[in-house]
Amino acid sequence: MRIAVDFDGTIVEHRYPQIGEEIPFAIDALKALQKDGHSLILWTVREGSSLDEAISFCKERGLFFWAINESYPGERHEEKGYSRKIKADMFIDDINIGGLLDWGHIYRLICEQKTLKDFFTLETKKRKKRKFLWFNR
Repeated sequence: MRIAVDFDGTIVEHRYPQIGEEIPFAIDALKALQKDGHSLILWTVREGSSLDEAISFCKERGLFFWAINESYPGERHEEKGYSRKIKADMFIDDINIGGLLDWGHIYRLICEQKTLKDFFTLETKKRKKRKFLWFNR
């Protein structure tokens, strides 16, 4: 699967243009996804030296991307009317509805091929079960 991953707020805390602290387990989860055979695309608004810093941050931690701000390595951008929209099977970004799940949940959802709907249905059942157990002690 091709997975596009945002940098600021997703791999690291928001501190743009500086690089924030690594979000717990982000790098480990992404490296595990690569080991599982997924292709990772770094998908960020960063450009120039700011982008180079983000790439170096990841490389220093052993995380290398299949492509950076492109759908595949070597994608040509010269075409008239080129759209920078990335073509990926999945996007991981902190600004999606509901925010960013923790990286353990993200990894599990991808490995188990579950959707957010599956995740929230399971979480709702867990909460109802806990509430039921609490009232029936």
